[in-house]
Amino acid sequence: MMIELENLKFATPVEGVDAFSTMRGEVDGRNAYSGVNLCDYVGDDALRVLDARLTLAMKLGVDLDDIVMPRQTHSCQVAVIDEAFRAMDIDKQEAALEGVDALVTSLKGVVIGVNTADCVPIVLTDAQAGIIAVAHAGWRGTMGRIAQNVVDEMVRNGAKAHRIQATMGPSICQDCFEVGDEVVEAFSKAHFDLDSIVKRNAETGKAHIDLRAANRAVLIEAGLQPENIILSQHCSRCEHDRFFSARRLGINSGRTFTGILQQ
Repeated sequence: MMIELENLKFATPVEGVDAFSTMRGEVDGRNAYSGVNLCDYVGDDALRVLDARLTLAMKLGVDLDDIVMPRQTHSCQVAVIDEAFRAMDIDKQEAALEGVDALVTSLKGVVIGVNTADCVPIVLTDAQAGIIAVAHAGWRGTMGRIAQNVVDEMVRNGAKAHRIQATMGPSICQDCFEVGDEVVEAFSKAHFDLDSIVKRNAETGKAHIDLRAANRAVLIEAGLQPENIILSQHCSRCEHDRFFSARRLGINSGRTFTGILQQ
């Protein structure tokens, strides 16, 4: 198996920090899992998933157990990956990662990442503090301000919000992300500026939400400088041959892994 990575750039280059999203690679249009999938709870063959993880570990020059990813549930929960976590046995680690959608660490040589198939993956770093983070922000996580929770946890561990840089991996674009009015109402009740994140399709009358812009707003509220936030220009649904898309391929499909590593 070959793995190609989409490198994610920060506004100001950070030496010793690598952020990336996996690309599908060779795709069989008849198989929604075809390509590179590291997620082990979406119905893919377990051996294929393990092969993908081993290949990524070798590409990054780390051990397999140095790749840490949560079992996501569209929550707003954040876990800290520290030496205490690393000392746990595998069962306790898995329990600690259950229902978690964001990770923070100051450890070097550890890859933290999330799996997405249209939701917004966000990677963050405070280079001066030596702290990195990653978050999975679907519409529920975005509405619940998971990005704020991540920044808060980074700050508790020594980061400064104004120093944090954030960049987003491939996710569904606003034109592709059609939602029902109940979702728009939920964002309104959560005090989002609807004028800046919602538009209507003139032909269908359906609402479309810009999840990237919504997360950018949350990050700014959390104290990040606007110039330190980079949005992805890749749409997972439009580019489903390069990145996995649940809206295009169905829920029973692979996931794009977005990770960050501090050397």
